[in-house]
Amino acid sequence: MAEGENSKVSAAEQKEDFEIIDGAQIPSTSELKSDGKERTGEDSPWSAPIFSFAKKASENLAVSYGNALKSAALVGLIPKPVSNDSTAKLTAKYHTMEERSNLMNMMKLSIKVLIQSALSLGRTLDSDFPPLQQFFVVMEHCLKHGLKAKKSFIGQHKSFFGPLELVEKLCPEASDLATSVRNLPELKTPIGRGRAWLYLAVMQKKLADYLKVLLDHKNLLSEFYEPDALMMEEEGAVIVGLLVGLNVIDANLCLKGEDLDSQVAVIDFSLYLKDAQNIDDGKQDGGITAVLDQKHYVEELNRHLSCTVGDLQSKIECLEKTNSKLQEELAAATDRIEALQGEQQELKQENELIRERSEKHVEVTKQDTKVELETYKQTRQGLDEMYSDVWKQLKEEKRIRMELEKELELQIGMKIEMEIAMKLLEKDTHEKQDTLVALRQQLEEVKAINLQMFHKSQNAETSLQQKKEAISSFEDKTHQMMSSVKQMEDRLQRAEKARQDAEEKNVKLKQEMSGKIESLKQLLTQLDSKCSTLEKELKSEKEQRQTLQHELHQEKDTTTLLKTELQQVEGLKKELRKLQEEKQQLEKICEEQEQALQEMGLHLSQSKLKMEDIKEVNKALKGHTWLKDDEATHCKQCEKEFSISRRKHHCRNCGHIFCNSCSSNELALPSYPKPVRVCDTCHTLLLQRCSSNAS
Repeated sequence: MAEGENSKVSAAEQKEDFEIIDGAQIPSTSELKSDGKERTGEDSPWSAPIFSFAKKASENLAVSYGNALKSAALVGLIPKPVSNDSTAKLTAKYHTMEERSNLMNMMKLSIKVLIQSALSLGRTLDSDFPPLQQFFVVMEHCLKHGLKAKKSFIGQHKSFFGPLELVEKLCPEASDLATSVRNLPELKTPIGRGRAWLYLAVMQKKLADYLKVLLDHKNLLSEFYEPDALMMEEEGAVIVGLLVGLNVIDANLCLKGEDLDSQVAVIDFSLYLKDAQNIDDGKQDGGITAVLDQKHYVEELNRHLSCTVGDLQSKIECLEKTNSKLQEELAAATDRIEALQGEQQELKQENELIRERSEKHVEVTKQDTKVELETYKQTRQGLDEMYSDVWKQLKEEKRIRMELEKELELQIGMKIEMEIAMKLLEKDTHEKQDTLVALRQQLEEVKAINLQMFHKSQNAETSLQQKKEAISSFEDKTHQMMSSVKQMEDRLQRAEKARQDAEEKNVKLKQEMSGKIESLKQLLTQLDSKCSTLEKELKSEKEQRQTLQHELHQEKDTTTLLKTELQQVEGLKKELRKLQEEKQQLEKICEEQEQALQEMGLHLSQSKLKMEDIKEVNKALKGHTWLKDDEATHCKQCEKEFSISRRKHHCRNCGHIFCNSCSSNELALPSYPKPVRVCDTCHTLLLQRCSSNAS
């Protein structure tokens, strides 16, 4: 019946966590009493507390359901027959009202049991204490009630850590708590962070204060909760008032070894069914309460299991959607890779064309440089000839001077006229010296230009290796020219020495030089004309060198362009490598998702097996009793008497009391989230069941 109710309600409201308890489906008290009288004789010694608790729970549920119906009738929601949409809305409202009342009652019960058990122990509580664990589970359900689903890339998800983060803004004292939760490296999901936040708030004894601050700012909570959620109604304020009683408890909870992300929040009703209150009141209606209790317990377990199965199915659907999206992205990436490969081929063809053009251009430049070198050689040959002519002219001048010396010996008598002529000769010699200085400066400029050409040829060696031989030959010729220039300078120095000797001789022969002044002037004019021709030739050589420099700059520009094009080709190759790596990563992600889907299928099969195990365990629990510590004085298995050294331990499966040696085993049971203590007999039985289920 419970599974049928769950299926009907889930069609109307799939987001809620608790089902509606219909009063028509609950059997009448007369029928249950007739069925219960047959069993009271057998179950009377152990079922009295369970019956009393179940009776109270049923009365609370009936009262809350009647109050909900009365409030709906007063508001005017029930009397008129309405359409299907309005009935669905009404049922949803009744559903949320019942959930709020059920959660509030469960919170009252869990806080009461926790405080009583903590006071009876008289010590600080740790995270393994079952009532404290169940309190956190119930608190998590209360905070999850009416949460709005947030959309993300994977799908919709609910997390109660969002409203808890508001406490940091509203209450500055909670900033250290929020930062410590965010700094925990083991927590990867918002659910785990929310659970850690609750743990730390309980240890600080400020959970009620923090939640009261949240309830005072309901306008901020409306972003996270629906209008009819528990935290938005009066039940939230009641729960905050109940949480004040937890300040009596001292808790020491360790968060480092806890796996808070993957814990399953399932309420264990067995803790509250074993409460031994009101034993005298439960003797009359024991059978009714036992049946109701067992029924609600099994229904709650089935509902939680169906919820987990639904969550797993939704996760599988989300994974399928993400897988399809990744496949589409893979197809787009493959298309992009193909397009890039085509572009790469086009770039290769363009690169080949550019290389061919550059090779042709290099060949043309080689030919041009050869022609320029030939012209340079010819100009150098002309200069050599000019230098040889000048040397011949100097020899002729020497010869003429010897003749003049002979004539000067004959013309000693003409001293007065020769003094005037010597003054004129001095002026002429000064002019000759100026011309010689100008020639030397021009030779130095030629040397500097030759050095510049040498440096430029060295820079061109890196870009054009084939020009090295031509440039080396050119350098050799420049060195030869330098040597020839040095020789000319030596000759000029000798000529100057000879001129000085001639001047000394001319001092003696001033009188004899008057007749041949005109001939010397003519010779000087010829020398001036020759110097002008030499200057013109030097200017033409400078212009040719400038043209060569411009061509070298153009060749450097072409080489830089080729280098940039090669760098662009290398960048395209790097992009291709990155795309290939992205493709490999996408393939890995697809393989991991396929493995995750296979693991989810295995988890589904395991959950079905666990459901069968839980049913068998529930059947076995009907015949087991939870013995009190006072009822047992000897171990049930080894029959040894208990003492201070030999302590009592309960088996969490059968409920009997054993010593430490007979109950040292631990196993995970459906009603406990972690492995708990089990006796040897139950350990062997449960292992046999697990092996049979696995086979």
